[in-house]
Amino acid sequence: MKLLTRSRYGVRLMLALARNYGKGKVFLKDIARDEEISEKYLSLIIIPLKSVGLVKSVRGAHGGYTLARALSEITVKEIIDVLEGDCLVDCLKDPKSCPRFNTCASRDIWALLGGKISETLSNITLEQLVLMNQDKAGRTDNPAI
Repeated sequence: MKLLTRSRYGVRLMLALARNYGKGKVFLKDIARDEEISEKYLSLIIIPLKSVGLVKSVRGAHGGYTLARALSEITVKEIIDVLEGDCLVDCLKDPKSCPRFNTCASRDIWALLGGKISETLSNITLEQLVLMNQDKAGRTDNPAI
């Protein structure tokens, strides 16, 4: 199983915003530079994150991006669901997408696996990700936590 690049980069984008939580707005170009991701690609990723209320933007010279909610209120599952979708396989969400829906021997395993992944991602918040990141980097650069 493999996540799309947009989901991996989306989590990195949200983690960058989380590290700056409480410090003001962040420019997308700065995140792009720091994360070594194309600014153009990040500008496409941030649109759906804004549309569901995970990110706020402010236009103008003093503009930029911030998280729309507290770090402890945003889960990795929310981010992945927005960027990737919330189902491993289409037939779990839409039975009409597969003519073998009622007789498929593997459907149950995909449902079980999807449930476990969903449960795990639901239990990881941006606050926890920031703390894990600080532990790895040996730094504590966000007093807002």
